[in-house]
Amino acid sequence: MKIFKRRPNKKSIAQMVRDRDSSQIVHYLLRLVVILVMINQMFEQNYENVFFCLLAIMLFAVPSFIETHTRIDFPPALENSILFFIFAAQILGEMRSYYVAYPFWDTMLHTANGFLAAAIGFSLVDILNQSQKVTFRLSPFFVAIVAFCFSMTIGVLWEFMEYFMDMVFATDMQKDTIIHSISSVMLDPTNSQKVVTIDAITEVTVNGVDLGLGGYLDIGLHDTIMDMFVNFIGAMVFSIAGYFYVKNRKKSSFIIHFIPTLEREKPVPSKETKEETTRKKTVTMKRASRESRKRQLRQNKPKSTRQ
Repeated sequence: MKIFKRRPNKKSIAQMVRDRDSSQIVHYLLRLVVILVMINQMFEQNYENVFFCLLAIMLFAVPSFIETHTRIDFPPALENSILFFIFAAQILGEMRSYYVAYPFWDTMLHTANGFLAAAIGFSLVDILNQSQKVTFRLSPFFVAIVAFCFSMTIGVLWEFMEYFMDMVFATDMQKDTIIHSISSVMLDPTNSQKVVTIDAITEVTVNGVDLGLGGYLDIGLHDTIMDMFVNFIGAMVFSIAGYFYVKNRKKSSFIIHFIPTLEREKPVPSKETKEETTRKKTVTMKRASRESRKRQLRQNKPKSTRQ
């Protein structure tokens, strides 16, 4: 099962419009917006945002690169979702501070991430399931399980990355939460593993300075657990829908628009077919040669004369 293919010629914008190639049109429009934003940030000397713009442009190119250099085909709905996800996370979330301005923004993106990652994991197994060269076949239930586990693994790795960035580079990717109650054995003066609870927290003072938050500052724990929970929901939704799709193979299922597929490879004549063709040509040539010799013998045979 060959994955890589020769690179096709690039489409012009006019051809994209004629072909109604929505994914390419969305790609170019979003890239144009990001380039304009990046130029503006360069004039403002905000180089951190310039980095975010460059990162977004590089991520935009990943689906097109995969489609161009392999036989993997992304449905327009999936590719557009990935592009909007990158734009919403990098440009709106990080640069426009949507993560802070809209508390649901991070939750929405992690839910979408769980759904899209499950689609990628699902397609990897489904492509192998349909290959004639693979000796094993997974049932619809196990295909769904693999998709779910793949999505959750991606979600956990992302949380590891957030923790690493916060610890090493002092970022705040694990967004903090204001809470009004804490419970911990660290507050037990007897050190006997008794949980001590403090309720109705309205102010926290650090080094004699009131933080003015109106409560206790949780350092990323609630954010991490919520991110993993909504990732779980997104992965579960796609895995259940994927189970019924594999079981029934209904073309009307909505998830077919989110499953990458492998383009069918043009059939190549096998070695046996080439040998058979050569043998047939040889037999035909020998037969033609025998017919030619017979005609020559009939022509050279002396005609009988009557006495």
